[in-house]
Amino acid sequence: MYTFKHGIHVLDKKELSKDKPIRIVKPSNIMVYPMQQHIGAKAKHCVKVGDRVLLGQIIGTADGFISSNVLSTVSGKVLSIEDRLTILGQKSECIVIENDGKDDAIEGYGIERDYNSLSAEEIIKIIKDAGIVGLGGACFPTHVKLSPKEPQSIDYILVNGAECEPYLTSDYRLMIEETELLIKGLQCILKLFPNAKGIICIEDNKKDAYEKITSSCNNIANIETALMKTKYPQGGERQLIYAITGRKFNVSMLPADVGCIVDNIDTVISIGNAVCKSIPLLRRIMTISGDAFKDYANVSVRLGTNYKDVIDVVDGFKDKPEKIISGGPMMGQAIFTLDLPVSKNSSALILFKKDPIKNLKITNCINCGRCVSACPINLIPTRMLKAAKADNYEEYIKLYGTECINCGSCSYVCPTKQPLTAYFTYMKSAVRDYQKSLKEKEAK
Repeated sequence: MYTFKHGIHVLDKKELSKDKPIRIVKPSNIMVYPMQQHIGAKAKHCVKVGDRVLLGQIIGTADGFISSNVLSTVSGKVLSIEDRLTILGQKSECIVIENDGKDDAIEGYGIERDYNSLSAEEIIKIIKDAGIVGLGGACFPTHVKLSPKEPQSIDYILVNGAECEPYLTSDYRLMIEETELLIKGLQCILKLFPNAKGIICIEDNKKDAYEKITSSCNNIANIETALMKTKYPQGGERQLIYAITGRKFNVSMLPADVGCIVDNIDTVISIGNAVCKSIPLLRRIMTISGDAFKDYANVSVRLGTNYKDVIDVVDGFKDKPEKIISGGPMMGQAIFTLDLPVSKNSSALILFKKDPIKNLKITNCINCGRCVSACPINLIPTRMLKAAKADNYEEYIKLYGTECINCGSCSYVCPTKQPLTAYFTYMKSAVRDYQKSLKEKEAK
C-alpha cells in the first residue's frame, strides 16, 4: 500500500458526514464575488454598476500570467463594486450582484461536446475561461499548472483523492456520485500530455470509492487507481508524489520538475464539466460539520453565496459556536463571522461548541522529539521554534524552515501545546520579506 515517511494518524470524524449525499444550496439574494479567489494577481473587474449579467458570464478577467477569471454564478444586476471582508481575513475588491432568480445563462452554456475533437490549446482555453483553480486548497490557476514548458516530460497525472483532513468528506461524495465525470475530466487532462499515465489516488478509508472508480476505469489503458494508507498529510503534493512515484522535490521546484502534475478530485470534475458540458466553475462542494451543528451535510454551493445561507441547509446551530473554521481543522482558516461570501477556496465549514485552543495551557518544550517524528518533510521543529522566537532568519533558513508545508502535524502531537505551526507560518512570511530586502540592498 502506498504511503510516505512520518506523518500522523488523526481522529478523522468523517463518519459524521460521509454518508450524506450532496445537497443543493439555494443561492443568496445578494451575491458577492471577490476578485482575489486564487494565488497570483487578482482578477480585474470587467463590468460596471448597473450592468445586467448572466449566469456563467466573466465579470473579472485574469490580470496576469498567474491569475484567474471570476464568473457570475447567477443572473442579475451589478449593485456595487466595493471592498468587502473575505474568508482570508482581509478586505478585497468585490462585485456585488442582486440575484434575479432567473438563471438566464450565457450563449452556449450547458452544450455537450466531445473532448476528442478539441486541440490541447482549445482545452487549455476552456479551462482558463471557466475560471478553474486548484480546489484542494491552494487555488493555483489550473490552466497555468496544465501548461508546463515541456508537456512531453510529464509522466504522471495524479488525481488527489486522499482528502486526509479531518471532517472533510466532499471529495469522497464526489468520487461516489460523479465517478463518470471524474474519469472524463482526467481524460481531458491526459489529452494534453501524450506520455502521461493518470492515477487516481485514494486512501484506504474510502475503499468503496476506490472499488467503484477502479471498476469504472478497468478498460481505459492510461488510467489506473492506487490505494494509499490512511495517514495525514497524505494529500500534500510532496507526500502524494513520493508515495506513488518515489520522486522528491523541494520548495524551489514544481511537481512538473519531477514529471508530475497533481490535481484534486473536484478540480478534475470541474474540468470535465467545463470541457465536456460547457459549464464553468460556478460552485464549491463543501462539507458542513462540527459539534455545534444540528446536522451534517455535503453541499453544492454557488460561489458568491453568503455563509449564513449555507448553514440553513442543516437547520442552523445546536449550540452557539466558539470556533468557526473555513476548511479543515488542520490547515483551514479560522473566521470570526459567517457574513462572508463562499469563494473558490471554501472547502468546508466546521463549527465547534468550544474553542479547543481557547484555554490551552502552554508549557516549556521537553525535547521529546515527537514533532520531529511527525514531520512529513523531515524537519526539526524544536530548533525551528527557537529560531522563530528569536526572529533569527538566517538560522531558520539554515534549518530549511522555508520547506515547512504548515500541515500542523507538529502542533498536533506536541505534549506541551507549543503553537509551532503559527510560528512557522509567521516565519515563512518574515523570511520572504527579509530575503526580498537583502536583494534590494544588493541591487543598490
